[in-house]
Amino acid sequence: NLLSILILLVVSSLVQAHEFWLQPKKYRHAIGEEIKLDFRVGESFEGEFWDLQRHKVEKMELHRASGVKDLLKAVKTTAGNNLAFKADVVGTYLFSMQSNAAYIELEGEKFNDYLKEDGLDYILDERTKAGILSQPSKEYYTRFAKLLVQAGDKTDDTFKKKLGLRYEIVPDQNPYLLKAGDYLQCHVYYQGKPAAHALVKIWNKVNTTTFLQNLYTESDGSVRFPINASGPWMVSSVRMIASEKADADYHSLWASLVFGI
Repeated sequence: NLLSILILLVVSSLVQAHEFWLQPKKYRHAIGEEIKLDFRVGESFEGEFWDLQRHKVEKMELHRASGVKDLLKAVKTTAGNNLAFKADVVGTYLFSMQSNAAYIELEGEKFNDYLKEDGLDYILDERTKAGILSQPSKEYYTRFAKLLVQAGDKTDDTFKKKLGLRYEIVPDQNPYLLKAGDYLQCHVYYQGKPAAHALVKIWNKVNTTTFLQNLYTESDGSVRFPINASGPWMVSSVRMIASEKADADYHSLWASLVFGI
């Protein structure tokens, strides 16, 4: 229901911005042209270059109809310009990145605000029932970022490939066959199974303004939304679970999917 879609001009009130994404210089490339990527962290398609002196990329791959390329050794730890790859064959390219675990500790009130903003009500409920809302919390987080770009005019089915990431967003249609006015449906998977009732944020940048749609997945992990403008789009979601390590309370898994219309 379009009336139920909350569209906001995003202004982050938290001390840190959460979203992480792979940002290309452009979304469509001619054959022979170089695809250049920045690793970004922030909100609203705005933010900072990811600090690769502090964080580590554990896995970096390019998926195409012809197969998979391991690009981990091609990642540069610079501020931006983190990866370049020549568009040498026609088709839809799917880049994927997985990070190592990074730690953060927040005081109780800020952690609760973060849970509310990112739809992690089940964790907030646990803290409420346990009577620990005022207590600080330590978590470690991992990032699972995907990017779709198009090389040449011929698309293919690479876009819908499930990569087996622990938390993953998979589109049902190729974004490079869509236009403003169409709808796109995506499925969110946690450990390969549909993530039901998960908050999904859909970001769209129009000129210098970024709009946000907040939606929840259906029981089958699907979310459907209107492509109401051309430009850069990002679909993102976070899942939080009890920590699997002794030195933290929680583990958060961040998924993003970026493409252009």
